[in-house]
Amino acid sequence: MVYDENNIFAKILRKEIPCDKVYEDEFSLFFNDINPQAKIHVLGIPKFPCTTFSNFLKNADNKNIISFFKSVQLVIKDLEIENSGYRLITNSGENGGQEVPHFHIHILAGEKIGSLR
Repeated sequence: MVYDENNIFAKILRKEIPCDKVYEDEFSLFFNDINPQAKIHVLGIPKFPCTTFSNFLKNADNKNIISFFKSVQLVIKDLEIENSGYRLITNSGENGGQEVPHFHIHILAGEKIGSLR
């Protein structure tokens, strides 16, 4: 999968499209999903071009990887969902249901989320 510089997340990172920001640091941006699938639905994206989870791990340095996942935990804590529960999802490629070709994590919470089949 080739990185598309005009995907919606790239445009959000360039501030060409606004977002409802939840958290931001030098390595990542977290914002509320515009089409939430749960009461709480936050997207987390790294701030460099990467298409999938595997591509992120292959191209990010350890500082980026550690910071991104520590930021996921920080957002979970800030949303006060650590004890009540949450679901982390990342879709990869066409068969995985990935719609935007920029690696991202979904944090779903705030209600009981149905089980996966």
